[in-house]
Amino acid sequence: MKSAVAGLVALLLIISLLPMMRREAWWIRVFDFPRLQILALSLVAGALAIAYWGLGTWSGAAVVGAAFLPVLIQATSIRPYTGFARQEVLAATEPEPASTVSLLVANVLMRNRRADRLLSLIAEYQPDVVLLLEPDGWWAARMHVLEEEGYAHVLKEPLDNRYGMLLYSRLPLLESRIVHLLREEIPSMHARVRLRGGDEVWLHALHPEPPSPTEADTSVPRDVELLLVGREVKGRDAPTIVAGDLNDVAWSYTTTLFQRVSGLLDPRKGRGMFNTFNAKIPLVRWPLDHVFHSDHFALVDLQRLPAFGSDHFPVYVRLALRPAVAAVQQEPRANQADRAAARAKLAQAAREER
Repeated sequence: MKSAVAGLVALLLIISLLPMMRREAWWIRVFDFPRLQILALSLVAGALAIAYWGLGTWSGAAVVGAAFLPVLIQATSIRPYTGFARQEVLAATEPEPASTVSLLVANVLMRNRRADRLLSLIAEYQPDVVLLLEPDGWWAARMHVLEEEGYAHVLKEPLDNRYGMLLYSRLPLLESRIVHLLREEIPSMHARVRLRGGDEVWLHALHPEPPSPTEADTSVPRDVELLLVGREVKGRDAPTIVAGDLNDVAWSYTTTLFQRVSGLLDPRKGRGMFNTFNAKIPLVRWPLDHVFHSDHFALVDLQRLPAFGSDHFPVYVRLALRPAVAAVQQEPRANQADRAAARAKLAQAAREER
């Protein structure tokens, strides 16, 4: 048993240190995801190390220290997404309806056929904008009813490759377009949304390819798609929302780099993780579905909604456009190292494309 505990301690230490390498290989980046689970296992390993080795000898102290080092690494990573951290986005009080926008984001799971449950959630929460990820033609047909219920502004690209996308809006969409940023079979959607009071907000909807043995060998395609949009957002300096299943967790280096390059805020920071995947496995969940926004907004509401048959929970967010809060909210900023890392990733993607 003692050797098994030693092996567990070594394994947890290795998989906690691997993501620090900043390598793009999928088998390294995969350990960005289960930080909460690794933290829990590390606490168990630490308790077992104390029980078997104690702290009375140098060797025992070394084993216990090695057991608790992953606890420190993982806790540091996820702390911003707990109540122990400062809230990155201010709460909006008494928002004016004319200056608010609400968004429901849901990865439907292409083979899921419980469209009725999703339509019930949409009817209950009445979002201004509905973004659906992974829909095929069957889902597009079932969601057509939304167009008859006030969602008159639509962008559609249903696909049978798990990268389809549907966007429905009660608010006018201006300059709406579907763009294939890196690969023809992976769309993204971009539009200006005109709020009820006349203000306009940019919306970018993304669902990049994840690093995995069955899809992208590395995280480069995902990282580059995020950085391309991040640079566009930063260059525009206008009220902006970026939403979607980014196939990355909130606390990863790539997501942090995206925030710094784009200057967008994360309303989850200081409020909770809002784990959206996997809806079917309670002990294996992490935040894959995201809504980032510029510092022009304050937060009215943020919820993870009930499951509807997909392996993702939907996310609902309501934001209030209040440009005055930009002077108070701290926009993430890229330093020289961040800019160099972004350029290197973009250059690597260009080389691989050739």
